[in-house]
Amino acid sequence: MDLYEYQARDLFERYEVPVLPGIVADTPEEVRAAAEKLGGVVVVKAQVKVGGRGKAGGVKVAKTPDDAEAAARDILGLDIKGHTVKRVMVAGGARIAQEFYFSVLLDRANRSYLSLTSFEGGMEIEILAVERPDALARIEVNPIKGIDLETATAIARQANFPDDLVDKVAPVFVKLWNVYKGEDATLVEVNPLVLTEEGDIVALDGKVSLDENAGFRHPEHEALEDKDAADPLEAKAKANDLNYVKLDGEVGIIGNGAGLVMSTLDVVAYAGEKHGGVKPANFLDIGGGASAEVMANGLDVILGDAQVKSVFVNVFGGITACDAVANGIVAALGILGDSATKPLVVRLDGNKVDEGRKILEDAAHPLVTLALSMDEGADKAAELASK
Repeated sequence: MDLYEYQARDLFERYEVPVLPGIVADTPEEVRAAAEKLGGVVVVKAQVKVGGRGKAGGVKVAKTPDDAEAAARDILGLDIKGHTVKRVMVAGGARIAQEFYFSVLLDRANRSYLSLTSFEGGMEIEILAVERPDALARIEVNPIKGIDLETATAIARQANFPDDLVDKVAPVFVKLWNVYKGEDATLVEVNPLVLTEEGDIVALDGKVSLDENAGFRHPEHEALEDKDAADPLEAKAKANDLNYVKLDGEVGIIGNGAGLVMSTLDVVAYAGEKHGGVKPANFLDIGGGASAEVMANGLDVILGDAQVKSVFVNVFGGITACDAVANGIVAALGILGDSATKPLVVRLDGNKVDEGRKILEDAAHPLVTLALSMDEGADKAAELASK
């Protein structure tokens, strides 16, 4: 789950990361009131989960409350890379002397954590990483030791911070690591981290991504979710504990096991090339227990997608045998009744496959077509979707 900047700012403040005061506002009038409360120069910043806000006109400096209100009228409703601005943060101004970059993230390839740090930070950090990669220090972080003051000092030195700044930034690196570890994040990024003309280190902008797999340890994270912006199908799937991701295609996919579902996506995409270019509509892993209720919930989510024209159920029976899966499909179609209107192609294999196929044959549901192999099932589902 990605956080909005104002949520990241509040999180930083809780971990004693130095930040500027910030007030969230939804209307120009609220922005004026926030600017009056903060006093002095403020910055009105669009709250969207996408980069490039400044270049798109989503960040404006305001010297007076009148200026802040006018800036809010320009920013609210602005489209930034497909994201409509519905909320802004009014942040206190800062006199910036230098800008730096710091992040810590999950390095999946190496099964470790990685710190990316640069003495030359700012909005163009992506360009810097490409044109002058030596200016961006990449330091592996031991997951057990983490970033203590010793490690933070080493990171600052490797990132070419001068001696007089190392002692200033290192403690902030430690606090940002505390955010990362304490909140079970996959990314904590500050761009820019600045040195003010007064000599203070301040996190001017923050980006935080939280690992939803650790949500059971952080019930408070639920309050950070933007339910209004969530895809309604994904929200329904989440409410039913289904592993679902919506894609832009026409063939709904149900499988048991992430590996099998990923393979099914590939096979359907390949088969779809012969049938007008149809593609998979989703990733949906029902896991090991394909009960009638689980199958009904999965079908309900997929059939609720207007883009879906057919459904491919691809199950390999293991701990949950194919006869149980077949009974689940039959019962699920009974539960859904008239709301089930799209053709289903079902491929079963593995434990008790013959019994499972017989159950579906005997049920003779008009929407169900049996396939003997994954390739056959994918091709049939793609063909039905193309019609």
